[in-house]
Amino acid sequence: MSDVKTYALKDSRALNVLITREFHPELIDPMNAAYTLHHAYEKDERKKLLEAQGAKIQAVLTSGMVGLDADEMALMPNLKVVQTFAVGYETVDTAAAKARGIMVCNTAGNNASCVAEHALGMMIAVTRKFAHFNNLAKAGTWDDVGNSTPMVTGKKLGIVGLGAIGKTLAKRASAFDMQIGYRNRKPAKDVPYQYFDSVAALADWCDYLVTCTPGGADTNHMVNADILKRIGSTGYYINVARGSVADSAAIVAALNAGTIAGAGLDVLESEPEVPEDVRSVPNLLLTPHAAGRSHELEGRRVDLIRSNIENVMTGKPAVTPVPEMGV
Repeated sequence: MSDVKTYALKDSRALNVLITREFHPELIDPMNAAYTLHHAYEKDERKKLLEAQGAKIQAVLTSGMVGLDADEMALMPNLKVVQTFAVGYETVDTAAAKARGIMVCNTAGNNASCVAEHALGMMIAVTRKFAHFNNLAKAGTWDDVGNSTPMVTGKKLGIVGLGAIGKTLAKRASAFDMQIGYRNRKPAKDVPYQYFDSVAALADWCDYLVTCTPGGADTNHMVNADILKRIGSTGYYINVARGSVADSAAIVAALNAGTIAGAGLDVLESEPEVPEDVRSVPNLLLTPHAAGRSHELEGRRVDLIRSNIENVMTGKPAVTPVPEMGV
């Protein structure tokens, strides 16, 4: 992604921004220094705050997990921009925002390399059983490690969602001599990879299925028992998208039955809660929604968020509007 624009507001402290969830200090501290923030993390708390002070709010910083609905927007007559702190925006009512002339932005492209690297790392780690072998080595077991593991090199990689993250993953995986196939709503332009017209067809073909799609109703349980069966007993499933994209119960059942060889999940339907059956399932690698986190990216993320917000407030084009905005 190219460098973002210089901040546009001369007096940014005059801008009132609603924060709908708790963010880590690397993000929130610069925002607190730049703007006047109003914090309301629970829906009832937000309603109370907005009924009293909604006319002040000109921008909202939220996430795909929390979002912003039409009723909340209606309590902010001067709202101009809704910005998500990451790529996901599935719980923001984009139709209501567009009808009101409110711009919705995300941070598309900022963490593509980070998430793609994490996905590839999970592919290698779960295939080569790093966690299992780590435990054996620490217990002093060096010789009797059981059957050897397969390699990632030369296998078939199926990517669901060939956006910035998917394309970056494909590029990285190509260095492992992997064959690349993908599923999008329509074929991507100028890519050499094989297009599949359904997730089922892609799952039949690939050794690794990786989901990099947005969340929401259109992708809910896209990966289910049938798709896992199609991946097969020597195949692997990796999710760096949203927990809702995959049926957690189906993944647990598939791993317990040996329907698939392994899985790597950075996200869960129930997060941050991890059910006991998920904790105890064999050959499952879990990370706590960390794929997009890297200290090298935080400064750029802050720059992008501020540029989106301040460009909109000063009548300039947003850097990363979401597709539903039609710009």
